[in-house]
Amino acid sequence: MSSDMLVNSLFVCMLAGFLGFQVIKRVSPLLHTPLMSLTNALDGIAVVGAILLAGKHESKFAFWLGMIAIVAATSNIVGGFLLTDRMLKMFKSAKPQKL
Repeated sequence: MSSDMLVNSLFVCMLAGFLGFQVIKRVSPLLHTPLMSLTNALDGIAVVGAILLAGKHESKFAFWLGMIAIVAATSNIVGGFLLTDRMLKMFKSAKPQKL
């Protein structure tokens, strides 16, 4: 991989991170949990792409970058499901319902 290609790739990654942060920062706090639940599907796609990247073994750098992406996206998915589960538990009533 040439240094120009690496610099361009890092620039795109930083730009995507900055734009993503700005978009999420402007979302109302009431929408954070549904937004997290919705993005689990997108993180699943990121995991598949990272597995493909790590599995190609084009270079050690690409392999380790893919492994980091797998860990980061998987932890985001697990965190989203835990947050959604916690939100759903808030809506359950403590009293047993009468039939």
